[in-house]
Amino acid sequence: MGSTRYITSMGELTRKDNSLCFRKEGKNIYIPIANTKEIYCLNEVSINTKLLDFLSRNHVIVHFFNYHEGYSGTFYPREQYMSGRLLVKQVETFQNHRSDIAKAIVKGIGENIYEALYHYYKHDKKEVIETLHWIRKEFYEKVQCVGNVKTLMTLEGELWSRFYASFQYFLPEDFMMNKRVRRPPNNPMNAMVSFGNTLLYGKTIAAIYQTHLDQRISFLHEPSEGRFSLSLDLSEVFKPVIVFRTIFDLVNNRKIQVAKHFDKKVNYCLLNDEGRNIFIQAFEGRMESVFQHPVLKRKVSYRTAIKLDGYKLIKCILEGKEFVPFSLKEGM
Repeated sequence: MGSTRYITSMGELTRKDNSLCFRKEGKNIYIPIANTKEIYCLNEVSINTKLLDFLSRNHVIVHFFNYHEGYSGTFYPREQYMSGRLLVKQVETFQNHRSDIAKAIVKGIGENIYEALYHYYKHDKKEVIETLHWIRKEFYEKVQCVGNVKTLMTLEGELWSRFYASFQYFLPEDFMMNKRVRRPPNNPMNAMVSFGNTLLYGKTIAAIYQTHLDQRISFLHEPSEGRFSLSLDLSEVFKPVIVFRTIFDLVNNRKIQVAKHFDKKVNYCLLNDEGRNIFIQAFEGRMESVFQHPVLKRKVSYRTAIKLDGYKLIKCILEGKEFVPFSLKEGM
């Protein structure tokens, strides 16, 4: 999994000399610290302060998840990059230009959803044309006319709802979802969307950690939400690109199946161990896949693309340049 380590079993994570040691069922598994940038704890994992100090000194981020595969929190090491000047300007930008950046994010979500659906339109799923027309003819115009962020988020909600409604035209019937249900997810599609979104959120936290941006000051989501709300902002445009393309590939190629890969109870549905491992492998493959960047003139991974959006936002904050989030069509 490259620089990301996933812990899916119950156990204890400790420091052992200059390595990490995960102990489960009486056996030790050693993890080199040198190439470890982030750890996802997807089960009950015991840790101690000696370990946290070691992780902090090596700038390793740890994400914790609860029983329902939902995000619980992140151990975030001491800030590696800090800029008082950028912090002041980020606050000023929030006060004076919040709406402009929020609109750019929502428009970017629409563009990437359009590209995700257009792929199926080209492959004879002509029924998605209604949503494609709505995005082109109405959605973009409405985004420009919206006067406040609250109304903008309502419009974003309508965009996602129309996207979900389009699944019926290119996914098997047992992967339909009538509406988005999060805590806990109530069907296989909601389970994968929730899990994929939380993985992407963690990746975005790690990407922003490598910049001078302050995670708490966001533009689309309210900064008072009690999470790293800037990561919620920057991850949004990548959901159609990374999370949903991963899901569509797994479902349509029958790599994930309802009967084999989910635990279904009365009021919730979760990926089982096998399903979760399949999803993680596909998700990491998508994160590390590369495309030719038209400006940088080199191949860039989607992991790097998230960080590049952070740098674009810094240029917007410090230099007043228009913030244009990642576009699947433009490749930048």
